[in-house]
Amino acid sequence: MPDHRRSQGDAGEQIAVSFLERLGYRIAARNFRLRTGEIDIVAWDGATLVFVEVKTKAQLRFGQPEEMVTRRKQLTLERVAMAYIQRHHCEGTDIRFDVIAVQLAPNRVVDVTHIPAAFSPSDRFFY
Repeated sequence: MPDHRRSQGDAGEQIAVSFLERLGYRIAARNFRLRTGEIDIVAWDGATLVFVEVKTKAQLRFGQPEEMVTRRKQLTLERVAMAYIQRHHCEGTDIRFDVIAVQLAPNRVVDVTHIPAAFSPSDRFFY
């Protein structure tokens, strides 16, 4: 990934973390990785474990940032979430998949959109 896209993504994730913390979420992990994928933010919203995908864009030529969370990406997030749940012994916990879309312009944040329960887990999701 080019450096400017990585730094843009890092900036978007930091904005998302600050946004969630202002809402009272407790951040449990950032960039939880497996060989097959990663989850940008894992946080607690009360007793609910929330897996957050952050999409950051500087231009809207190719659609809104949240439109980039494809079904394939959702399945990847589910696999990584299952691993997180098992590793951290969170079985039986209420879970949710959120998306945060961050729009940037030079030297400023244009918009932050939080979509709680952006998608429901597939039938393959179990923990």
